[in-house]
Amino acid sequence: MIAVVGVAVASVSLSACLFSPIPFHGASPSRSASPDTTGVTAALLPFYSQTIHWRSCNDGDSCAKIAVPEDWNDPGKGTLQLAVIRHAASDGSPKGSLLVNPGGPGVSGVQLVRDSVEFAVGKELEKNYDVIGFDPRGVGASTPAVTCYNASQMDSFLFDLPQHQRNTPAWVAEELSNFRQFGAACQANSSGILPDIDTVSAARDMDVIRAVLGEKKLDYLGYSYGTFLGATYAGLYPKRVGHMVLDGALDPSASSLDISVTQAAGFESSLRAYMAYCLQQRSCPFSGTVDDAMSDLGAMLAQVDAQPLPNSDGRQLGADSLVTAIISALYSQDSWKYLTQAFIGVDRGNPSIAFQLADFYYNRVKGKYTDNSFEAFNAYNCMDYPSAESASQIAAAQDAIKQKAPTIAPYWSVTVDSCATWPVKTKAVREQIHAPGAVPIVVVGTTDDPATPYAWAKSLASQLDSGVLVTRVGEGHTGFNKGNSCVDDAVNSYFIDSTTPQDGLVCK
Repeated sequence: MIAVVGVAVASVSLSACLFSPIPFHGASPSRSASPDTTGVTAALLPFYSQTIHWRSCNDGDSCAKIAVPEDWNDPGKGTLQLAVIRHAASDGSPKGSLLVNPGGPGVSGVQLVRDSVEFAVGKELEKNYDVIGFDPRGVGASTPAVTCYNASQMDSFLFDLPQHQRNTPAWVAEELSNFRQFGAACQANSSGILPDIDTVSAARDMDVIRAVLGEKKLDYLGYSYGTFLGATYAGLYPKRVGHMVLDGALDPSASSLDISVTQAAGFESSLRAYMAYCLQQRSCPFSGTVDDAMSDLGAMLAQVDAQPLPNSDGRQLGADSLVTAIISALYSQDSWKYLTQAFIGVDRGNPSIAFQLADFYYNRVKGKYTDNSFEAFNAYNCMDYPSAESASQIAAAQDAIKQKAPTIAPYWSVTVDSCATWPVKTKAVREQIHAPGAVPIVVVGTTDDPATPYAWAKSLASQLDSGVLVTRVGEGHTGFNKGNSCVDDAVNSYFIDSTTPQDGLVCK
């Protein structure tokens, strides 16, 4: 199991950009009025030299589509269309274009900028940059998009209870069959793009976006999985990095098993921090010490696993969905109060709040899925992570999860590789990224980040030849624009004034 790793945002709508012509405002000193085609091969020139046709959307923003090669190794094979949105710098004199990616993989950057631009980049960067959100290949409004199931089929896939006892051979076979059917549906409904839905290709796409915006170098803010996307870009084009902040880092060299073990430990640790908070509240349904509360939660999970709770919409809450609800709430301390309400409800036999948290995790609203983030998440992961681990490695990883995350371990299985039955086999290799020759790249890590544990930030900062580590001491996923003025000042000064923060800066 690998949890979704995207920065949490406010609920978003399905509405797409509504187009009507508007003029492009003048180029900033850091950009050219025409695309940057420096060093571009003849085969790629049509992509790098294209003109963006901006249209107004979202009450003052601009939207467009940018063509990129479907297969970067065969640019003549076909094209994909990337959805892009531009929120113009509010002070009217942009330093340039700032690309932002919220993570996932599979989360929409267009939705992030459209609905939550200040949440995405903060007030100072919103003033000083044209903020560019984009949907990576296969994601959101980019076309074709990874498409697998309709809402009813997705509900069945995500929420139906297993027919066999957990962790038995029959259960493993059932889970593999479910993933095989899911992968087959993705292959049938995604217009043949699955072989090209990978992070290296998405990073190359960003270079086309940079070029057609007229930027000589890329300014980029990536959260969560977006740190892997940004680091991959830096590894491919180190001399084209302008300013880059990677917040909530993934370790590019970590295997899928490494990630599963480390994330399980991270969520268990965050869950213990939540329990310490909960036990101080009069409404907390748990009592005693943190260890007592964790033990009681383990019993609650076992109880709903054995006797699922019916919801008013016909779904039944088993342990898997309750763990999903827990994970969803642990991304931000602001959600801890809702987790308490969910536990109170489950204790009373009412799973409605727990399902609301699980639905938020999957972007499910009123029985519909507002995007294709879950489908794209699986497509990217299955192309980015080799699944050739041995049986002994899998067993060792499961044992490590039991030791480091005993409460959620029974429901955090690595014995079923969801990519083992994916219809396209990957040739990806997990390896360190050094990006020699790049300007200083800032990596922000939060000490108690459950989704992208702090160890990954330290690892990425040390891998990058020019990595600079900034640490936020605290809970929750990602560190910038989370109310810590030390982190915010460091990031804003880096982007706006080109002042690199001190390597090892600790913000409490």
